[in-house]
Amino acid sequence: MPTYVSLIKYTQRGAENMKESPARLDAAKKLFQSLGAELKSFHLAMGRYDAIVMSEAPNDETAIKAAMTIGAAGAVRTETFRVFTEDEYRKLISELP
Repeated sequence: MPTYVSLIKYTQRGAENMKESPARLDAAKKLFQSLGAELKSFHLAMGRYDAIVMSEAPNDETAIKAAMTIGAAGAVRTETFRVFTEDEYRKLISELP
C-alpha cells in the first residue's frame, strides 16, 4: 500500500483539551482501519510540528478522506504527503531512461 506522512499541529482547541489527545489518537486509528488503511506510527515532535504520523492507505483518495475527517474534528491541522519507500525509490530510479 502507498505510504503517507502527516505533519500535525494542534489547534487552540486541541491544545486546550490536551488530556483528550490519547483518545483522539485511538479514534484516528479506528478511523484508518474503517477505511481499509493503517496508522502505522505516531510520534510526538518538538519544533514546527507537534506530531508526525506514518500511515498506509490503498490510495490517495482514502488517505485524504482520513485527513479531512480528522481535521474536521477541530483538534488538529494536518499536512499529508505521499512518500515512497526505499524499495519504491530504487524501482523508480531503475526505470529512468
